[in-house]
Amino acid sequence: MRILHILDHSLPLHSGYTFRTCAILGQQRKLGFETFQLTSPKHRGNGTPIETVSGFDFYRTPSLSSWLSRLPLIDQWAVVRALEKRLDELIPQLKPDVLHAHSPALNGWAAIRAGRRHRLPVVYECRAFWEDAAVDHGTAREGGLRYRLTRALETHVFRRADAVTTICEGLKRDIASRGIAESKITVIPNAVDVSRFPFGRKPDQALRHDLGLEGKTVLGFIGSFYAYEGLVLLLEALPKILAYQPDARLLLVGGGPQAEILRAASRTLGVEEAVIFTARVPHDRVQQYYDLVDIFVYPRLPMRLTELVTPLKPLEAMAQGKLVLASDVGGHRELIRSGENGLLFRAGDTGALANAVLEAMERKKTWSIILEAGRRFVENERNWEASVSRYCKVYQSLKK
Repeated sequence: MRILHILDHSLPLHSGYTFRTCAILGQQRKLGFETFQLTSPKHRGNGTPIETVSGFDFYRTPSLSSWLSRLPLIDQWAVVRALEKRLDELIPQLKPDVLHAHSPALNGWAAIRAGRRHRLPVVYECRAFWEDAAVDHGTAREGGLRYRLTRALETHVFRRADAVTTICEGLKRDIASRGIAESKITVIPNAVDVSRFPFGRKPDQALRHDLGLEGKTVLGFIGSFYAYEGLVLLLEALPKILAYQPDARLLLVGGGPQAEILRAASRTLGVEEAVIFTARVPHDRVQQYYDLVDIFVYPRLPMRLTELVTPLKPLEAMAQGKLVLASDVGGHRELIRSGENGLLFRAGDTGALANAVLEAMERKKTWSIILEAGRRFVENERNWEASVSRYCKVYQSLKK
């Protein structure tokens, strides 16, 4: 079966979006599917019509150049039209059996319009609700006009797609609440390639020395610094943690919109000596920083986005035998059984976060049971082979 994937961006790996894409494409090929990849005008490349990246061929849609494409609303329609035109060129050439569009909804809309013309079924994959992310980023207001229009467009795509997939139960419930039959929605959960994440690796002693982490208990976060991640809350909890555990250190690896806010907060709170900011590190060195961390802390704040969407990073930490401590938002509760494969604390509560860290540090001798359970969880329930195999049933159901 030939699958044409329609995406916003391609590799190399630099985010959860592209990591999931790579995992899906690799596993689908192992399962015998022939895959093709098309990116929208939002991808900023070198202008070539086809490009091979990390062993995958990506067909490109030309970037938008008209001044009209820079006007509000019209710019969104221009993306859809450009993607449609490129699909009309590629479909006769590639002869796909299924169009598989990945969120945002503009990709799905273009795929549905082209699919109807070429009599091809369309799978629409929703990885998050982009209107909720826009609220956190400050580019939209919940319930505002842009928010409602984005939501209405995605609902339109859900209704007209032949099948819908999503990454977690929270998103599935919300999609179903819009009048979409549950039988039409399949959860393809985020997962990990356990072979890429060795359990219990020893840290690089030279790097540990360079960062001043020798003899310290390291709390860590590796990823993008968005407001919804709650990293300011983690900094606010640090004075209490240090009062009882002065050898604790916080390692923040990554960057993003909140980077300067976090640096300023560490100074204001007087904890800058206990916080190490590394900025973004090359992908091939990220593992070295994972190895340094004792407790990964994910203090996501309670809001629609975090209640509905499951993150990928806690699974990676579990796979490597790291203790995972996270807020009890809905997305985390789908992954973490508190006291079994990780620990949860009350979301948005600085005191609860500090107490959870301190209690975990005091009970370090009991960690091994939780760490082993976390590894078993990803091996048995959240591995990419099992996750991606769920597409087989979805695609087969669309065969004419």
